[in-house]
Amino acid sequence: MNAPQPRQGCLFLVPTPLDFACTEQAPIADVLPTKTLATAAGIQHWVCENAKSTRAFLKRVGETHPLIAPLAEQSITELPRHVHKKGDHQSGFDGKPLLTAALQGHDVGLISEAGMPAVADPGSSVVRAAHDLGIAVVPLVGPVSLLLALAASGLNGQNFAFVGYLPQDAGERTARLKQLESLALKTGQTQLWIETPYRNAAMLSGLLQSLNANTRLAIASGLTLPSASIQSHTVAQWKKGRQGPDGHTPAVYAIGP
Repeated sequence: MNAPQPRQGCLFLVPTPLDFACTEQAPIADVLPTKTLATAAGIQHWVCENAKSTRAFLKRVGETHPLIAPLAEQSITELPRHVHKKGDHQSGFDGKPLLTAALQGHDVGLISEAGMPAVADPGSSVVRAAHDLGIAVVPLVGPVSLLLALAASGLNGQNFAFVGYLPQDAGERTARLKQLESLALKTGQTQLWIETPYRNAAMLSGLLQSLNANTRLAIASGLTLPSASIQSHTVAQWKKGRQGPDGHTPAVYAIGP
């Protein structure tokens, strides 16, 4: 008789709270389901965006569910820095070597610093590699800032596009904003992007200077936190003194008719 084939592990896509780098944190059980927390607690092999933030996440998980192994015994591998900067699909990165543990029968967790890995964050190369290797990919339930912001925006949730980060240069950002606004007004497609906290003020200023008065602008920050702010107004209404996000909280921006 042929010997039974060893069980392959799964690649679990493990979402994390959205409060990374925020001054306040929500209780982890308020933003992640029990099943997600229990699954994360049972994983010892990790592929991540940042090892330090992964350990911090596992420490929080351990406060509600015992970890399968102490933090010092967790196997945590960071994605290379060039994958972060160029993106999974531009860097030509092969994620297969990071899944050796799964081929040996161990479950592997893919994790980013905040939200769902491989969505507006690195990791899709690892997911693609898992499919190529015949490893089951299991996304777990948790917060995704883009969808939470979209749902709360009042903009078109049937036709939308995520466009990543906008240019930092003011002139290039203005040109890109006008391009996105034209597309949104022509097609009705909501345009979403994200911004780092320290550029929130510059982003809002650029939006109010560049967009038409009747274009609707929605900004969501601090999602899932008690201090969350979700506002959706025309540009004309924003110009009447409405306050945007501060310089400490990540934000999601959306525009549309």
